[in-house]
Amino acid sequence: MSKIADEPAFKWWVRYVLRKRDRIIGKVKARFMQKTHKFGIEVPTTVKHALEIDRKNGNRFWELAIAKEMKNVDVAFEFKDGDPILVGFTKIPCHMIFDVKAVDLSRKARYVAGGHKTDPPKESTYSSVVSRDSVRIAFLVAALNGLEVMAADVQNAYLNAPTSEKCYTIAGLEFGQANVGRPVYIVRALYGLKSSAKQWRDHICATLEALEFFPCRADPDVWMKKATHSVTGDLYYEYILLYVDDILAVSEFPRKIMDFLSKNYTLKDGSVQEPEMYLGAEIRKCKIAGSEDPDKVRWGMSSDLYLKRALADVELELEKAGKYLNPKAVTTLPVKYHPELDVTPELDPERASYYMSLIGILRWGVELGRVDILHAVAMMSSFMASPREGHLDNVLHIFSYLKKHPQSVMVFDDSVPQFDEERFNVVDWSNQYGNEQEANPPNAPEFRGKKVTMTCFVDASHAGCHVTRRSWTGVLIFVNRAPILWYSKKQNTVESSTFTSEFVAARIATDIVEGLRWKLRMMGIEVDGPTNMFCDNESVVKNATRPDSMLKKKHCAIAYHRVREAQARNVLRIAWESTISNLSDIFTKILDGPRHHELTRCILWRSPPKA
Repeated sequence: MSKIADEPAFKWWVRYVLRKRDRIIGKVKARFMQKTHKFGIEVPTTVKHALEIDRKNGNRFWELAIAKEMKNVDVAFEFKDGDPILVGFTKIPCHMIFDVKAVDLSRKARYVAGGHKTDPPKESTYSSVVSRDSVRIAFLVAALNGLEVMAADVQNAYLNAPTSEKCYTIAGLEFGQANVGRPVYIVRALYGLKSSAKQWRDHICATLEALEFFPCRADPDVWMKKATHSVTGDLYYEYILLYVDDILAVSEFPRKIMDFLSKNYTLKDGSVQEPEMYLGAEIRKCKIAGSEDPDKVRWGMSSDLYLKRALADVELELEKAGKYLNPKAVTTLPVKYHPELDVTPELDPERASYYMSLIGILRWGVELGRVDILHAVAMMSSFMASPREGHLDNVLHIFSYLKKHPQSVMVFDDSVPQFDEERFNVVDWSNQYGNEQEANPPNAPEFRGKKVTMTCFVDASHAGCHVTRRSWTGVLIFVNRAPILWYSKKQNTVESSTFTSEFVAARIATDIVEGLRWKLRMMGIEVDGPTNMFCDNESVVKNATRPDSMLKKKHCAIAYHRVREAQARNVLRIAWESTISNLSDIFTKILDGPRHHELTRCILWRSPPKA
């Protein structure tokens, strides 16, 4: 494409890197091929092997799975009379991938292209998906504006779009005995091709534009359309959220949206309904006893089923080694454990790979709402490059905690929190920062629907890492009473005092707050007033809220002025919150069991009543 491989700076190592790439791919394939059984069922490696297994077992399970897949992907192929080899087309291998479903042990086959054999397309192949905070905001908006939510799953989504690559393959047994050895051309975005994801996204976006939706500038996978509520007459936005082939519609009448989509795509049977599962999370309707409107329905998200299945797999692996999960795990990690000080032997490659897979499971569990394990997972994620035996044992300790404390639901409560206004210091900042106001995006859509308020809790654990002495930052942001964003990460610098580490944390929180305020506005949601930020360090609160306060630690000047200027522009206002009730405390340190559970109960529900 750009012939960069011919440039002197690259030419000397390109050949070596390509050889190394091929060796890595070969090793991955070899490792995959070594897995011969799943759930006690033999898994084939080729179509011929699959048919042999059926003959040996006296059934047609794999044959029917192959036939079902080829029926679905038939639209992606085209045979030409005389079987010519067209100029400009690249020959690539295609193969069948086989699997066994955990739910009913049914056989699954997927036909994929060897896209690694094609040259990179000239145009970008990037394809985005909706962010998880946008999904949470959508569920909140549904309750806020009295809207319904409906989900759908597009069957064989990629195959709806034409391919932009010129490829062909040689037909195998899967195409029928009569077609074996014939060249067959790929005309649709087959799974495995480099450009398929982007081709599908471009295709579905054109469909949504025909439905008069437009993309949100803050998240291009959130699509919006102006609407008016038929009962109340209130103005609001309909939303469609895209996560590859998973579609979520938020509207007064989401069924109309799904009916339109069903005319253009084949939606999977039973998938067009109020969401029960979305991105691995259980979705449920909840009622909150004791709220201003106890009969109002809110949406809740739970990772219980996802983690239950993960726990079953973990316990199965432990059982093979004669081990078990700790039934007495009351904390996410042992309180005095510091993974950076662990000097146990390093894991071998196989167990290191297993460690990384466990971290991936836990990180997705956090995304689905288990924020109570966020800090522990963030700590253990730092050692994926070279994990040790002690690290693996303590990751399993996190799973022990999850087994002992299941049934956790994140409810997207739209009720507005109330705070004592006397806690906030109202001052005139004009002498220090002028009369500037918050910079609202000039290209934001008009506001529709009810306003929202934002609340932020921020904390830092000074010198939390015992090796680098870097501090941990913890941030938790609510929109109304719904948790939307959470953050736990080591700071990039080493701070010499608690004061400076807390101010750096406040600066990080300010950046996150401004980003979320911008996203809400770009989604057409009006933010009512400044964000209420709560910090448990009195020195930071006083220095950030009093114009006459002078900064003596000059190296902290950037964070100091960043936070103060945000207050001057009415982006946020800061108040002191006791460490005992600062919810972000669970994101900066490992707390004892009672304290950890007390703070967690303020964020998550154990078992809210279903609507």
